[in-house]
Amino acid sequence: MKTNQTFTLIKPDAVGNGHIGPILNKIAEAGFTFKALKMTRLTQSAAEAFYAVHSERPFFNELVSFMASGPIVAAVLMKDNAVDDFRALIGATNPEAAAAGTIRKSFATSVGENAIHGSDSNENAAIEIAFHFPESEQF
Repeated sequence: MKTNQTFTLIKPDAVGNGHIGPILNKIAEAGFTFKALKMTRLTQSAAEAFYAVHSERPFFNELVSFMASGPIVAAVLMKDNAVDDFRALIGATNPEAAAAGTIRKSFATSVGENAIHGSDSNENAAIEIAFHFPESEQF
């Protein structure tokens, strides 16, 4: 089922490098509407819970530590075909493999510090929105 809603977060590397404004601008220029937006910081336990799906992966502890290392910007985005269109906008996880003009090509420094997260399915978008915006019934 396609929806018109997705979730993103600008990761600590991009926040720390001063890329919040340019990333938000790219998102807006791509036709997305912001329905919710906040700057926050994940605790270690919140990062573990958010990335629990990766708990058996070898990179899990490094990912959790990185995501709890500094502020993030979380957002609920709206657009027709939101998940697929946003995944195309952010580009491949590896910025070296990301297409020109994508957010990761422009702002990521490595596979591990890849600037931005985007929901990979409509189901995960709903879960991730509820995690970061528990008041999300209004969206």
